[in-house]
Amino acid sequence: MFAIYTIVTLKNQGRLMFTGLIREIAKVKSFDGKILRLQASYRPQFGDSIAVNGVCLSVIELMSDGFSVEVADESRRVVAIENFRDRVHIEPAMRLQDRVEGHIIQGHIDCVGIITAMKKGRNGKDFYISLPKEYIKFVVPKGSIAVDGVSLTINEVYEESFRLTLIPLTLQHTLFDSYQINRRVNIETDMFARYLYWIFKKDKNLDWQIVERWQALF
Repeated sequence: MFAIYTIVTLKNQGRLMFTGLIREIAKVKSFDGKILRLQASYRPQFGDSIAVNGVCLSVIELMSDGFSVEVADESRRVVAIENFRDRVHIEPAMRLQDRVEGHIIQGHIDCVGIITAMKKGRNGKDFYISLPKEYIKFVVPKGSIAVDGVSLTINEVYEESFRLTLIPLTLQHTLFDSYQINRRVNIETDMFARYLYWIFKKDKNLDWQIVERWQALF
């Protein structure tokens, strides 16, 4: 059911979803609290959707060396707006025919997390990120999560936080290696976890056997 919904949504509206694979690290030329101007080699079309640090924004201006996007009031209220400076992750919205190599991301930020600890390993770096307690129920061990627009796999989940391990390739192609403890990051939990939670919450007669039967139909 969920796979069919995703395909129909993409087909009907053209470019809505993201995969969490960063296309480019763009330079912030200016940000006045509403209009964010970016220097980038990627060339979108006017009106295209672009995820900037995981936030779905619309292109309102094209420039010779980049483009501008508009940050709405709701986005400014929810996201880590202070990080729209220096450099940012950007990813254009996917098309129906594109491969999904990360996971399905909407570009709708659920909350802001805080990096509470970082530990270097032999082949990667662990990040511990705290969340508001009400969002932990959407964070599943070995499931997916988007942090500043990057699709990542959750290693462990605690009462109000979780742990990720980033491999050297991810550190090389994102801004994570420059992040410091106490940095605020944009969090988008897994879309399917949210849907399942609301389905179970609204339909008290629903159980996992019914969900499995629905999935078997597709």
